Amino acid sequence: MRYKLPRKYTPVVFAFYMSAVMALLMCMVIVAINTGVDGHYFIRVIQAYALAMPTAFVFLQLVRPLVVRLVNATVAG
Repeated sequence: MRYKLPRKYTPVVFAFYMSAVMALLMCMVIVAINTGVDGHYFIRVIQAYALAMPTAFVFLQLVRPLVVRLVNATVAG
């Protein structure tokens, strides 16, 4: 049987996955633009990601209430 977190943790889990994916994609693009793609590209990406992912997660948690309010003000329903 697989262990799953309780539903009340959905916003935190969503923020974790969203920040993980977006930070990785942004690091890949920014490192490629700034330093090019060569034999050390993935090492540079991982080094940038080590800082970017926790930062993205914290800021995503901080701005989530604002984003929810903006979405509610923008979308009918």
